[in-house]
Amino acid sequence: MVLITVAGLGGCGLKSGSPMADDVVPGRLGIGRPLKGASLTVTSKNFSENIILGEMIGLIFKAAGAEVLDRTNLPGSINAREAIVKGDADAMYEYTGTAWITYLGKVKPVADPEAQWRAVRDADVANGVTWLPRSTLNNTYSLAISRADNRKYRLRTLSDVAALTRRDPSAVTLCVDNEFASRDDGLTGMAKAYGMRLRAGNIKKVDAGIVYTQVSKGGACLLGDVYTTDGRIRALRLDTLVDDRHFFPTYDAAPELHSATYAKYPVIARLLDPLSKRLNTPVARELNAQVDVAGREPHEVAKKWLLKEGFIKEG
Repeated sequence: MVLITVAGLGGCGLKSGSPMADDVVPGRLGIGRPLKGASLTVTSKNFSENIILGEMIGLIFKAAGAEVLDRTNLPGSINAREAIVKGDADAMYEYTGTAWITYLGKVKPVADPEAQWRAVRDADVANGVTWLPRSTLNNTYSLAISRADNRKYRLRTLSDVAALTRRDPSAVTLCVDNEFASRDDGLTGMAKAYGMRLRAGNIKKVDAGIVYTQVSKGGACLLGDVYTTDGRIRALRLDTLVDDRHFFPTYDAAPELHSATYAKYPVIARLLDPLSKRLNTPVARELNAQVDVAGREPHEVAKKWLLKEGFIKEG
C-alpha cells in the first residue's frame, strides 16, 4: 500500500497513489459493469481496519468496471476526510461518531445508532459529503488491561478505573495513541465524564499498535486505549472495560462519498449497500486479526473475503 505523507496533501491535492491492477469481475455485485468508463479514487485512514474497508470499496468499483486509484493509508482522520470533502478522493468508510464529534463539532452523541447516522448524513450534506447506509461494525473506543494484571485489580467498567484513580492514583498508568490523546471524544473527555484523576506523568503517548503490546506486557502501562474491533484484543488476552456511562459515541462504519461523485454515479449505492449490510463487529475482528496478528496485507485480506462472500470473482 502507498503511504501518503502530510506534505503530499497541500493545495495542489494528493500527489501519490497506485492504480488498482486486480483482474476482478462482478460476482453478486457489479453485474453489467455499471461503472465502466469511470475513474474513481478510494482512500482510508492509516490503520488496518480502515485500510481493509477502503480496499474493499476499490475492489468492488474495479469489478464494476471502474479504473481505480488506491490512495488508502493516509495519516490520521483529518487528511482522509479532507480528501473526500475536496474531491481529491471519491469514497471511503468513515465512522459516524468521528464525523459527529470531530468533523461536525457536536458535543453530545446521539444514543440510537441509526439516529446518529441520520444526524450525520443530514448535517454533512452542507459539506459536500454524502453518506450511504451504515453497517453495524461499531469501532468504538475502550480501555483495556491485561488479564494477568486484572486478576489483581478486577476492573470491569470505566467507573472502576475512575475509582482506582481516586484510591490509588499512582497505580493508573496509561498508554494512549496521539489521536486518542487529542480528540474531544478521547482521553480528556473520558477523564472528565468519569471524574478520573489522572496524573500527567502517568500518561505515555505511543503509536496505536504499541498500545496493545505495552498493555499486554504490563509494567509500563496498566491500561491503554483500544478499538473494540481490533483482533489483537483476543490474541493478546486483554480485558476491555465497559463504558458504563455511555460516554463514547457509536462509531458505525458507513461509506462516505464526495457528493459530486455520487451525483454522477448514484449506482454506487447499489454496489456498497450489500457490503455494509454484511459488515459487523465480529467480521471486523476476524479481518483485523489477519492483518495485525497474522501479518497479512490489508489488500489481500479484503480481496480474499470479498471473493469468499461472492461479492466479486477473479477475472
